[in-house]
Amino acid sequence: MNAALDPAPTNGNGKRKRVLLGIAAVFALAGLLWLLLWLLVFSRREVTDDAYVGGNQVAISAQVPGTVIAVLADDTQWVRAGQTLVKLDPTDAAVALAKAKSALAQAVRQVRQQRELAAQYDAAVAAREQELRRAEADLARRQPLLGEQAVAPEEVAHAREAAATARAQLDLARRQAAAAHALVDGTDVAGNPAVQQARAAFREAWIDAQRNAVLAPVDGYVAQRSAQVGQRVQPGQPLMTVIPLHALWVDANFKEVQLEHIRIGQTAEVRTDLYGGDVVFRGHVVGLGAGTGSAFALLPPQNASGNWIKVVQRVPVRIALDERQLQAHPLRIGLSATVTVDTRDRSGAVLARQPAAAPVAETDVYARDLADAEREADAVIRANLGADAR
Repeated sequence: MNAALDPAPTNGNGKRKRVLLGIAAVFALAGLLWLLLWLLVFSRREVTDDAYVGGNQVAISAQVPGTVIAVLADDTQWVRAGQTLVKLDPTDAAVALAKAKSALAQAVRQVRQQRELAAQYDAAVAAREQELRRAEADLARRQPLLGEQAVAPEEVAHAREAAATARAQLDLARRQAAAAHALVDGTDVAGNPAVQQARAAFREAWIDAQRNAVLAPVDGYVAQRSAQVGQRVQPGQPLMTVIPLHALWVDANFKEVQLEHIRIGQTAEVRTDLYGGDVVFRGHVVGLGAGTGSAFALLPPQNASGNWIKVVQRVPVRIALDERQLQAHPLRIGLSATVTVDTRDRSGAVLARQPAAAPVAETDVYARDLADAEREADAVIRANLGADAR
């Protein structure tokens, strides 16, 4: 009976061994797959969900003092570069411009007068030279006759005094001519320093008059409007903000232990909660922050105080986004995102080594004011030169 029952336990033990071996093989395979996945995928990328969309926030402020009479753009509205956003009362600027215009015209006419005065002194010098030649000739004729007693000594003395007087008057005329020429020589009327000074004052007044219209320096969307009709504003006072949503980026805050293999130029994928996983933004690393977020905080931690607890710090890594994708799928400043950086290519630099080759941002909106002011000043000068001006 016992002999017949002996094989059963042996078969049960074999099955258990095979099951255990199968389970062990599954775990070993899973471990091998995880190892390969780590070596080929996870170790070659860095991921963080501490990332936020960033962008330029262009503060719009008045350049001259004034009272708001019109607000032409509101929050959420799109504006174009050069578009008028706020208008200020132009009364004071118009009065100042009229004064500057009359001062420029007066300066041109005064310089013309000075040039004519210099010409008068030149004519006076020529007349004095003629008088001196006549007086010296009279003296030369009378001196030989004095020895022959043909003329009285007093007459010769008078002739000598007349020559001396003519010589002094000539010297005075020459000095007066030199003083007059010192104000006008070397330039034409338009280039005279007095005209240039008045011209600069006119340009300043003209530009101030134009700046009663507060312009948008860039294309973008209006936010944080605070300008109100009737409000008295000062230069530099913020009135609203324009945000160019076509030029956004992502600041991904990686832990310091994740930065070892991150390089400039590496590709990145950005996913936002706004679009879920349906839209993946393609970007690349353009730079790493020069310090941790805590180092630039308003109240940075004092780690040397003694009450110190080690905290893993984070460093912002800037990810540039594709402008075409931003146009197709607009983002907003401050949105959260998840960033995955592909670190397989580690040939790039850790920190930037060259300065920027192009401006980070620029506008030519305000340059137009100066060109227009120059044309207006030229028109005022031409109108006061006169037909015979030199």
